[in-house]
Amino acid sequence: MNEILRVTQVGKRYPGVGREVEVLRDAGFTLYAGETAAIVGPSGSGKTTLLGLCAGLDTPSTGTLTLLGEDLAAMTEAQRAALRNRKVGFIFQSFHLMPSLTALENVMLPLELLGQNNAAAAARDLLAQVGLADRGHHYPAQLSGGEQQRVAIARAFINQPEILFADEPTGNLDLETSERITELLFNLNREQGTTLLLITHDLDLAKKTQRLFRINQGCLVEEQQPAEVAS
Repeated sequence: MNEILRVTQVGKRYPGVGREVEVLRDAGFTLYAGETAAIVGPSGSGKTTLLGLCAGLDTPSTGTLTLLGEDLAAMTEAQRAALRNRKVGFIFQSFHLMPSLTALENVMLPLELLGQNNAAAAARDLLAQVGLADRGHHYPAQLSGGEQQRVAIARAFINQPEILFADEPTGNLDLETSERITELLFNLNREQGTTLLLITHDLDLAKKTQRLFRINQGCLVEEQQPAEVAS
């Protein structure tokens, strides 16, 4: 299997009042192509910090991160951004849609930034896959929370990312909508073979992944292996 993400003895410290604050220490794991994994833990435990480090949005204080064969610490911010634009997808709890763009335009945006000329056709196809074929001309403010998250999922998958990072993807949704979004997310993951790493407070969502990590006070522990989940 192709290695997608390797996290080796990663730690993160931030300046505090009179001393540094350690929010993450000695985290380590490896994800391979097509795998799904979840990180769970209480607020302030370091989940979002770890996700940001894995995506190259921040740099670790200690340890190394290799994303898609690239040592993130050895890259400039511009190089990390280019890597994310080409091969990484993101889904956030608060959707992060551009309010001045229609649903179709939001989904098209990653391909347009890459200079590809098939953006409109690809965006229409993905909107159809997420059940929003007739909502492409609507702006985010005209869509429900569940519809906005489906637009965000379509946008995340449009560049056929090798890895998708999802930060509380169902956090702002009711139970019924959350279940629909979860099914959609895992269906697209299987269809495109995208590696999925998500953070969530929802243990039921986390248990749908092949691997489950618990983080507490900056320490990361793997609780489940794929064979245990399958059984």
